[in-house]
Amino acid sequence: MPYKRVFLALGSNIGEREVNLESAISALAREQITVLARSSLYETEPQDVLDQPWFLNMVIECETRCFPLQLLAIAQRIEREFGRVRANSPRRGPRTLDIDLLLYGETVMSTPQLSVPHPRLLQRRFVLEPLLEIAPELRHPETKEPLRKALVKVKNQKVLKIAAGGANCPDARRLPS
Repeated sequence: MPYKRVFLALGSNIGEREVNLESAISALAREQITVLARSSLYETEPQDVLDQPWFLNMVIECETRCFPLQLLAIAQRIEREFGRVRANSPRRGPRTLDIDLLLYGETVMSTPQLSVPHPRLLQRRFVLEPLLEIAPELRHPETKEPLRKALVKVKNQKVLKIAAGGANCPDARRLPS
């Protein structure tokens, strides 16, 4: 299978948030998921369950030969290794690590386990802003609309860039391929 370009959102609001995100990137690399670019870090207000600590979020661009459901299984295993427990935990509540598959090439799919593109991609500034930082040309695989158009609709969500990075910044953290 040829390599696929994928985008993953990483988030944490429990423990050493930045360490959790950096460690997750290392864990993904051990699974032969090559990180090509990484966004800045963003501190973000919780969206659905408000009574919890703010999140630290970022987006990474990767290459992988994994199929979407294989990639999901790897991401969920890494989340468990970081202490994430989904059973009996509040949905969208606090977590040590969250890894979401945002985009998988131009794939559009929906199964009981996984929907690609991520179903809330267009509703989340904390995903769109770092995603567009590293890949400003992206278009939605279904509508073909530029993703930057969706950012205008979520500008009221509280998101604060706290660490520089991104493909278009002078101190970009684009990694060699």
